[in-house]
Amino acid sequence: MTMSNSPLISCTVLSPNNSGTRTMKIDRITPHCVVGQMSARNLGNWFSKSSTQASSNYGIGYDGAIGLYVDESKRSWCSSSAANDQRAVTIECASDTKAPYEMKPAVWQALIKLCFDICKRNGKTKLIWVKDKTAALAYKPKDDEMMLTVHRWFANKSCPGDWLYNRLGELATKVSSQLAIDAAAEAAKEQVKPELILSAGAELKLSREPLYASATVKERSSTITGTYWFWGGSAVNNRIRITNSKSRVGISGQVTGWIDMPKVVVVYKVKAGDTLGKIAQSYKITLKELLAENPQIKNPDVIHVGDLIRIPVK
Repeated sequence: MTMSNSPLISCTVLSPNNSGTRTMKIDRITPHCVVGQMSARNLGNWFSKSSTQASSNYGIGYDGAIGLYVDESKRSWCSSSAANDQRAVTIECASDTKAPYEMKPAVWQALIKLCFDICKRNGKTKLIWVKDKTAALAYKPKDDEMMLTVHRWFANKSCPGDWLYNRLGELATKVSSQLAIDAAAEAAKEQVKPELILSAGAELKLSREPLYASATVKERSSTITGTYWFWGGSAVNNRIRITNSKSRVGISGQVTGWIDMPKVVVVYKVKAGDTLGKIAQSYKITLKELLAENPQIKNPDVIHVGDLIRIPVK
């Protein structure tokens, strides 16, 4: 897999303190505490000095800004373990200077987003936290898994501090949940065939084949072959213009009959405040019909902003 850097970065200050191209694939993320409420750029400036003899792939400033210091394709000097750094994307996080090295809310939220992005770009579908050091270091992640590791396992240090250490289980859960939601949304998009989504105002041209047989419907840039329903519209001179997506109407003018379509669906993107009940009501369908069209929804009481919901059109 070709390695890339996160699009979330707001500044780049590359450090000479690295060992060049990794010799192992990425399957770990190691978050650290900076022990200082530094900005992402100032942290990068510190790592840019050869005399520092340390670096990380990314850093998160006190305000949540993310900096890139060592390309993700390269090994940083961060965890007191060459073996860990060869496999891990390392992240320094701005924190208080005293135990438990608390981090600001903006840093915590940025860390969640960055870990999600690292996992997604590296083809991972789950982030794992195993608190027991021996069990964690013995665990061999599956191809789609990413593990969290910590500096204190490899050196006599408190890093990443108890504040973050005690939240690593929550971090893994939040990132894994978002990865699952993202995968479900991608699967939903794959299920939806764009040629079956007919919008008001679209103009289609009928083939010369009889409408009671399989018909070929042409739309400037695509050809659709099969038997289709047609939901709402009118036909003149062998052309159909869709007028709505709610009611089925007969074809009139020079063309008569029906175009048989197995199903027309629209895709709805969930907004803040939506519930499945509200969405179903707005499209004049039942919740049962909505759930039948979306088997990826396991709990009808849980949907998230950005989810893609298939709506069967009546």
